[in-house]
Amino acid sequence: MHPPDTGDFGRRIDLDEAEDLLRCICFKNGPPRAVGVEVEWLIHELERPERPVPADRLVAAHDHVRSLQLKSALTFEPGGQLELSSPPAASLMECIDSTAADLDAVRTALRPAGLTLTGLGLDPWHPPRRLLHEPRYDAMEAYFDRTGPAGRAMMCSSASIQVCLDAGAEEPGPLGYGRRWQLAHLLGAVLMAAFANSPAQEGRYTGWRSSRQAVWAALDHIRPVSPPLDREPRSAWTAHALDAPVMCVRTAEGPWELPDGLTFRQWLRSGNSRRPTREDLDYHLSTLFPPVRPRGHLELRMIDAQSGEDGWLVPLAVTTALFDDDEAAETVYRAVKPLAEYAGSLPAPLNPLWANAARHGLADPELHAAAVTCFALALEALPRIGASDAVQEAVAAFNERYVLRGRCPADDLRLPSLGKELST
Repeated sequence: MHPPDTGDFGRRIDLDEAEDLLRCICFKNGPPRAVGVEVEWLIHELERPERPVPADRLVAAHDHVRSLQLKSALTFEPGGQLELSSPPAASLMECIDSTAADLDAVRTALRPAGLTLTGLGLDPWHPPRRLLHEPRYDAMEAYFDRTGPAGRAMMCSSASIQVCLDAGAEEPGPLGYGRRWQLAHLLGAVLMAAFANSPAQEGRYTGWRSSRQAVWAALDHIRPVSPPLDREPRSAWTAHALDAPVMCVRTAEGPWELPDGLTFRQWLRSGNSRRPTREDLDYHLSTLFPPVRPRGHLELRMIDAQSGEDGWLVPLAVTTALFDDDEAAETVYRAVKPLAEYAGSLPAPLNPLWANAARHGLADPELHAAAVTCFALALEALPRIGASDAVQEAVAAFNERYVLRGRCPADDLRLPSLGKELST
């Protein structure tokens, strides 16, 4: 490990510079041109997914997959989950084709070991088990243990589909960054409800369609929460990031320090332990987990991992169509804008809109009505953004099976050894 005060990002910064950096980097991209996706997967036994995979087999599988030549960035989460992060693509189909090829290679590599990728938002059978023991994860676990067990479940048992889209244009309008920021927090609840796919945890049905989202919301009162939406987005995010507690202070040797209640703003002013650097600011931002995270682009983080080999491409296609097609973006914003009253004054994901989306999915009447409209608009927009016939058919099939019927994947999920049905 390199000492924290060396390297390209090792220069110390003050409060004014930190504020400028945050305003510049969080919504920096221009008009929508690129799309990306991050797909997380649980790794289970191919034949008996309810049986835990021995740690040595999982580590060996990781090592084998690392040897593959992939276009996507490959990482492993603390509990052994596999994540592929696509490079930015110039079109939806370029993103889908690239990611699908990498997923095929990974599945082929895992199959001889009797393992498979499982698309569920939360491991329904196994308790959290951390395989990666690094200072970052040691500190993260200790930090979240202060508030309860949700942190370990998030780190070791959750999996999602994160759609990454350009932040938007400077100018107002359907493709402006202010409108897209608002849209992400209203449409995001609809997407979470439609694709909820985690009704169980540690061997029991929880009563939530998205138990993954329930886990994330329970982390603490700051890290999984969005900034207020009634302020200019750059200013709101800058204040939110600076006033969030520092999870840990990296050290050159030994365990990382865990300050208690020290915000990044206070650290900049006080120089507690040592003076913070640009690298510290970047790391601090990576420890904030709101459902929509501005990273130059917008990272939509609310969608559960989806079952089936191609299930992941449906939320990617729907989200991209609704955000990046001019006509759909304008119409969908008007369609979901009334949900702001449902949400009330609390931020996502703590407000009633998001809580009911996670608990009830599309059984919630207002979310169901919004989802029907959103999917209809997406289906109209997909040909305009170049989606293939196969992608359009996959979205239409999901719409018929779930959305029009007021259901989500969690409603159909029947898992070995967990009983017969999801509690309502």
